[in-house]
Amino acid sequence: MEAGFNRNREESLRRARELRERIADYLEARTRIRSGRELRDQLQQRRDRILRLLGGREEDWKDWHWHMRNRISDVSVLRRILNLSDQDAESIARVGKTHRWSISPYYASLIDPENRKDPVYLQAVPTHHELSGEGDPDPMSEETTSPTASTTRRYPDRMIIKVTNQCPMYCRHCQRRRAIGEVDRSTPKEHLVRAISYIRENPEIRDVLITGGDALMLSDSALDWLLTELDKIPHVEIKRLGTRTLATLPQRITESLCEMLERHHPLYVNTQFNSPIEVTDEAAEAADRLSRAGIPLGNQAVLLQGVNNDEHIMKKLNHELLKIRIRPYYLFHPKCVRGTVHFRCRVEEGLHIMEKLRGYTSGLAVPTYIINAPGGLGKTPMLPEYLLSWDAESITIRTWENKVIKYPNYRGRLHTESAASESARPTA
Repeated sequence: MEAGFNRNREESLRRARELRERIADYLEARTRIRSGRELRDQLQQRRDRILRLLGGREEDWKDWHWHMRNRISDVSVLRRILNLSDQDAESIARVGKTHRWSISPYYASLIDPENRKDPVYLQAVPTHHELSGEGDPDPMSEETTSPTASTTRRYPDRMIIKVTNQCPMYCRHCQRRRAIGEVDRSTPKEHLVRAISYIRENPEIRDVLITGGDALMLSDSALDWLLTELDKIPHVEIKRLGTRTLATLPQRITESLCEMLERHHPLYVNTQFNSPIEVTDEAAEAADRLSRAGIPLGNQAVLLQGVNNDEHIMKKLNHELLKIRIRPYYLFHPKCVRGTVHFRCRVEEGLHIMEKLRGYTSGLAVPTYIINAPGGLGKTPMLPEYLLSWDAESITIRTWENKVIKYPNYRGRLHTESAASESARPTA
């Protein structure tokens, strides 16, 4: 028996060494991929510098209203924060005539001022690529899938309400840049009333997503009113909020906001982190407040060239998110939005990343890779090929280690006579 135990132990240790070797490349790479929490000292220095430049005080940094009042949308101000060349500044000014840009002081503090390939810089600062003219202003056909103003309906049982065009930071990869305009506007209340009436009149709608812009750019009172109206509709089972404030302005997640949201369960929040650098101490505090209010958090990352189209970066991002209780939910393939096509990746890149997540890390860290079908035809999962063939007796599958095996594929026989006689027995 002892000899058998020793053989099994040796085999187990051999297998453990083999498994460690399979992630050796990530173990080395993760030391070079820093999260915002690991860069806290550098971020603190940048924060202090931005506060001095903008004439702010320590308490201002904790006030999301201060950040919104001081959003950076002037090239001369941005040059004082980032070391921009004349060419950079000229490019930003030229793009700004066509595509609006604005960066919260908080998000600006995440940018490496010396690095033009910094993943946060690429998401926040305009570049000349946006003027290429390629792409479609509305690839999702939202304009033709709106049963009432400021809504979108692409699926049988759920619907989107867009409550504002405002965001703390206008992402350069935004799918709704056509709606940003030059002035921040909340959706007129009469549009919201009509949307609520439409939902009330269509009992198959059980799931309502509130988004924008950014859903949390609404005031607490306005959002409370909207959620209350949805709560009154019996067939609305869940509400969701789409917000990127956890990554771009976590100061928005106040205790008072969370106390209000806690009154409207079941409520879910989906956010968007695309780089480990965005996972900061402030983001962790914001996620903790929402979690303590009983709100499940999901992340909908976008696959972006130069930002996260790398297997190790995506794994590190998902690990950092799980540590602050945000579940990786979707990985979206970038849409062909006009002005954003420089972020495009090949689908094979996304599939490769998924191959290097499944099995190589916990299932909680594996999102679903999605292509949004053009024309408003909805989300389509993109999956590596694990099912190779099948027949009535077996299937042939490929494991995460590329081992091809057969697996039984038959239906068990029910003992119907025995089951029938059991059901016929009188109960005691």
